[in-house]
Amino acid sequence: MTTGAPIPTYPVSGSGSDSAPTRPRRSRLRTSLPLGLAAWLVLEIWLLSTVAAATSGFVVFLLLVAGFVLGSVVIKRAGRRAFRNLNEALQRGGSPSKGSGNGLMMLGGLLLMIPGLISDAVGLLLLLPPVQKAIGAYAERKFLAAAPPGSLGDAFQQARIHRPDGKVVQGEVIRDEQK
Repeated sequence: MTTGAPIPTYPVSGSGSDSAPTRPRRSRLRTSLPLGLAAWLVLEIWLLSTVAAATSGFVVFLLLVAGFVLGSVVIKRAGRRAFRNLNEALQRGGSPSKGSGNGLMMLGGLLLMIPGLISDAVGLLLLLPPVQKAIGAYAERKFLAAAPPGSLGDAFQQARIHRPDGKVVQGEVIRDEQK
């Protein structure tokens, strides 16, 4: 039975006439992400069952509920702070303050809400300001500084307008094209 989809054509590797077409290579992330996710889930379940065996199932349930409640409080607080920063920036006519760490706080809250003790530990680590600064600096170096042309980081770099006094003004250029 056929699905009607065309047969994929891949470039032929090798120089002989009997060379078979080769499939394009999958990225390392697409190959290792499902395996890493499965290993993380198995580790979370093992750790929860180990803690339940050492204490009781009720203690594990209380830990999971406490993580969910704490995570929701953190996400709500970070969202309010981000909205307040945006509001203040719009009132003074500038851009929101950089490095406030609201995104990492929200990620930490989300990890706290996910059931599991390892995700709770990582979520709690993300709530610490030194960890937020280190991860924020690493992410900025990784994604914005070495952005290849045409990438998302390159778009952020191009959206900045540098004034002579060194200040950076966010904006976009709109050109009227003559017909």
